[in-house]
Amino acid sequence: MNWDLAHPPYVIDLQVQADEIDALGHANNAVYISWLERCAWSHSQSLGLDVADYQRLDRAMAVVRHEVDYLASAYLGQQLQVATWIIDSDQRFKMTRRFQVIRPADGATLLRALTTFACIEMSSGKPRRMPAAFVEGYGRAVIEHYPREL
Repeated sequence: MNWDLAHPPYVIDLQVQADEIDALGHANNAVYISWLERCAWSHSQSLGLDVADYQRLDRAMAVVRHEVDYLASAYLGQQLQVATWIIDSDQRFKMTRRFQVIRPADGATLLRALTTFACIEMSSGKPRRMPAAFVEGYGRAVIEHYPREL
């Protein structure tokens, strides 16, 4: 694949489903956000951090900002690859993921996105420092020296 960053991404494969198609005949823009979330969770799990860990630690990485460029449409039945990289973390409160969605059939990039996360205490919803497990787990995956621009 023609990924935007030289560092290999974490990738999930998916197929566009009928319930993801809107009145315009293509995947709804909100569906792309759910694909990004699915990819981010899968990546977190691969790093040893899942919902049970979040609950046990009473901490979560919550979305505070999405920056999304929709570049092309996805249609029913198409195979897609959703990629993510963790491009920044202050190892205290914030972390940034970059995403790219590609249609392998023609190599087209359908979406580029940046998502900023903040660490919160799940029980209160208030900002809190990342626990050591987050610093270690997510920290292993941070690729540095990449621009934030899409």
